[in-house]
Amino acid sequence: MSKMRFLALKELSNRHPLEVTPPSNDLTEYYASHVFDQKKMKQYLSNDAYEAVMNANLKGTPINGKMADQIANGMRRWAKSLNVTHYTHWFQPLTDGTAEKHDSFIDFDKEGTVIEHFSGKLLVQQEPDASSFPSGGIRNTFEARGYTAWDTSSPAFVVDTTLCIPTIFISYTGDALDYKTPLLKSLEAVNKAATAVCKLFDKNINHVYSNLGWEQEFFLVDTALFNARPDLCLTGRTLMGHSSAKDQQLDDHYFGSIPPRVTAFLRELEIECHKLAIPIKTRHNEVAPNQFEVAPIFENVNLANDHNQQVMDLMKRIAQKHNFTVLFHEKPYHGINGSGKHNNWSLFTNTGVNLFSPGKNPKMNLLFLTFLANVLMMVYKNQDLLRASIAGAGNNHRLGASEAPPPILSIFLGEELSKVLDEIAKQESSHHLSKEERSTLKLDLCRVPEISLDTTDRNRTSPFAFTGNRFEFRAAGSSSNCAACMIVINAAMANQLNGFKASVDKLQEQNYSKEEALFKVLKQTITESEAIRFEGDGYSEEWKAEAKRRGLTNISHVPEALSHYISEQSKNVLIGERIFNINELNSRLDVELEKYTKKIQIESRVLGDLAINHIVPIAISYQNRLLENIIGLKKIFSEDEYEELSRDRKDLIKEISYRISSIKKQVQEMIEARKVANKMDNQREKAYAYADTVLPYLDSIRYHIDHLEMEVDDEIWPLPKYRELLFAK
Repeated sequence: MSKMRFLALKELSNRHPLEVTPPSNDLTEYYASHVFDQKKMKQYLSNDAYEAVMNANLKGTPINGKMADQIANGMRRWAKSLNVTHYTHWFQPLTDGTAEKHDSFIDFDKEGTVIEHFSGKLLVQQEPDASSFPSGGIRNTFEARGYTAWDTSSPAFVVDTTLCIPTIFISYTGDALDYKTPLLKSLEAVNKAATAVCKLFDKNINHVYSNLGWEQEFFLVDTALFNARPDLCLTGRTLMGHSSAKDQQLDDHYFGSIPPRVTAFLRELEIECHKLAIPIKTRHNEVAPNQFEVAPIFENVNLANDHNQQVMDLMKRIAQKHNFTVLFHEKPYHGINGSGKHNNWSLFTNTGVNLFSPGKNPKMNLLFLTFLANVLMMVYKNQDLLRASIAGAGNNHRLGASEAPPPILSIFLGEELSKVLDEIAKQESSHHLSKEERSTLKLDLCRVPEISLDTTDRNRTSPFAFTGNRFEFRAAGSSSNCAACMIVINAAMANQLNGFKASVDKLQEQNYSKEEALFKVLKQTITESEAIRFEGDGYSEEWKAEAKRRGLTNISHVPEALSHYISEQSKNVLIGERIFNINELNSRLDVELEKYTKKIQIESRVLGDLAINHIVPIAISYQNRLLENIIGLKKIFSEDEYEELSRDRKDLIKEISYRISSIKKQVQEMIEARKVANKMDNQREKAYAYADTVLPYLDSIRYHIDHLEMEVDDEIWPLPKYRELLFAK
């Protein structure tokens, strides 16, 4: 066994769960203790300052400089009670994480005396360097200025000794350089569009909120083993490794007893989350060994997204204390389940109505069916844009197997709801309804006062499944920012609802009653979107053929999927609903293509280095042992005995020679393919070149290395194996 692998495995024997003690046995005593929420604002701000923040959130009223100073001073005094020494604008650039620049409260007064100071100007706006973050060409190296601006709707929070202020991030020219800015725009767009449709049913509805409940899947690996795997360290996934004889075949890890070390880690994570008012509620073992999941209670999309980013950061830092490393890569281990981030999405009105939940009377049932049908049409019309929103180098390894949905977009509704929609589609018009029925928007199918919930099975192969009172978008990857797909879903829903309302209004202008217009457009929406509904096995070859017949796309090529960000339909949605301008949209595509290219480039370089510097030398060393053994056999045994005894060793030597030659040849070919691709200036062409000419070598080189792993003596194999990575507790 190599020294690195030996020391990593030896270190495991000293691992013990850490004792984790909450600040109090009463959760309510420390929940939100590190968040500048409404309760803290009332305590540390004047009434006028508090009202200014509330009006900014609810009405979009600007906060003037004098009031900003008051708010900043109150926020600083609260933060100092938690021993805070620094503050930062916390934002979400187009990377795989968040960003922050810490400044202390130190300042000088007019007499030159050192004081602690935090002004409204510093609270509201700061200027981080915009040229060093992904911008898709919006910013150049010599154009460094960018701005962060306070998002008043997401409360400030404290981590360690730093006050973190959630902000948007824009360029000097005003273009969005982050996830939060377009997310906020999409939430306002869906609010306006959904409210307009709701008013057809209830004039008291004047606001619609978009809610999100995310489910974060992840793997844990002991840090010693992680450090002994350069591929895990540098790419987040194992670029080689033969499958373990036992992995998830027995389903004995799923919902099983959580190992003590992991429980200690999760317990500390929950405590820190609760201090930050992140309502983590669920934790459990996932299907694959050493795979787990945490999930919170539903929140407003913007806050939920901020909380998910905070949780991912907390997990990385807390795991280190427990000698774990968190793997957020969608497919860190070949051949077993990958990790997703299921986005459970719903729409709620200010009157407390869940628009994706059947009502208790015919009127509310029809409201529910209207929004249900519009979701169907939204996904049907924007399937390629939704696919683009979850496309990436890591997620592409995951989609289409091991409980991850396929890249073909479809919606699972369940038997009962499908029958309800089919009944509507069959009806010719609403003229057969009585005057009384029309006045209450009461269709024949709605005479039953309530549509039952949970009367059908769940479909884990459905990318966009209705699960009783929400839609679960299962296709998002575990490392992604929730905002990537939430921007698209809410913007596309806004676009669809605006079209639906316009169609109803147009029919009313043609002297149709409101009830007749609603029925006619609802039926048309259900009929035209029928192709997106699918109840069966999303993995089957039959479904691929059926989906093609229905006109649904099956895009497994990442650059091709990403290119649909700038299709005409996508522009209609993202530019039409004023989520992006054309420069921003083009830049987003360039950023995603460049990110994809660089990830494949890094994986290619890491695999090439490991193959030539680790694997090939070990294989040659073992081959030399076999040659020495054969020479020794020839000295001892007769010719006939020698031929018999050495035959299997000679075959193994030939096999190893073939693997070594294949690896060296393919690594060199991969390097040449990379060189050709790197000379391309066009980001789209380069991404296609990496996908088509570089990426295939990763699998073919791995194939030979994995065979060598089973052929070379375990004692000298240099890297921790799957059985060690997956089952170390």
